Amino acid sequence: MRRREFITLLGGAATWPLDARAQPSDRTRHIGALMPFKEQDARGHEIVAALQQGLTDRGWTEGRNLEMKFRWIGDDIERRSAYAAEIVADSPDVIFACYAAQLATLARETSTIPIVFVGVSDPIGSGYVASFPRPGGNITGFTLFESSMAGKWLELLKTMAPSVRTVALMVNPETAVLRGTFYLEDFKTAAAKLSVEPRTANVRNAGEIEAAIAELSQETDAGLIVAPETFTDVHREFIVTLAGRHRVPAIYGAGQFTSIGGLISYRPNITDTSRRAASYLDRILRGETPAELPIQAPTKFDLTVNITTAKTLGITVPDTILARADEVIE
Repeated sequence: MRRREFITLLGGAATWPLDARAQPSDRTRHIGALMPFKEQDARGHEIVAALQQGLTDRGWTEGRNLEMKFRWIGDDIERRSAYAAEIVADSPDVIFACYAAQLATLARETSTIPIVFVGVSDPIGSGYVASFPRPGGNITGFTLFESSMAGKWLELLKTMAPSVRTVALMVNPETAVLRGTFYLEDFKTAAAKLSVEPRTANVRNAGEIEAAIAELSQETDAGLIVAPETFTDVHREFIVTLAGRHRVPAIYGAGQFTSIGGLISYRPNITDTSRRAASYLDRILRGETPAELPIQAPTKFDLTVNITTAKTLGITVPDTILARADEVIE
């Protein structure tokens, strides 16, 4: 069964009328959550708000029949293992894992407590689930990025800057999915269709980021795709600054890049996906098992364009891009 087919099949079950389900019992249920952000991070709180609203809509009220405990990792990566162990020791009814690194740590701590994730690109290849339609274990959830996103990023960059002839895909092979190869095949396929020379910029530190962008700037009509992952996110200000300084048009797989001066971004809507994840937390709290809840892909995507950056680079934003944009930064 193809991924899109089982997502369609799932639709009916995921949207059952709320009054057709069993109502929550008076017993307080517990959800533990491991978050990669600082506690005051706005993105983290958007995810939390979406989860809480989704649960409230389904009859779960904190302080009455639900307790949610969030642990925030922030810049202290060493906290991740300790917090994961704490969450499992609390024996919650279900755990929410935000992004791949958190799931990896939690999966090492428990194979029995149900886990719902958001933001794992290759759950089968990573060994978390047996298949998308039937995960088979204690883990299920919602992916954010598929390998086909590489083709969409290249298409948008080419539309934004038609003269681009060479494009590099920037990844850190030590931290990216499948050691940086997750997007590679689709990237090369799209490049062939668009008559673009594809390159890979493998970067492991700030020095390699600087060298890769400087090298691109020596090319005539070169562009950059920055793949979404923890490493590029941590270095986002540095990457955006260098791309602007060297006048390299770049597209990003995360919206926070355009908000600080990146040219264009296209990514799944994490708030929408988190709201959908609440439906799985709800179903598990009502007695269903992760093994039977299919992995779902994102359904809502956001396109953001930074007009100021485009002007600085001498790029006239096409009307087709403006018409499709969910946000225009001026």
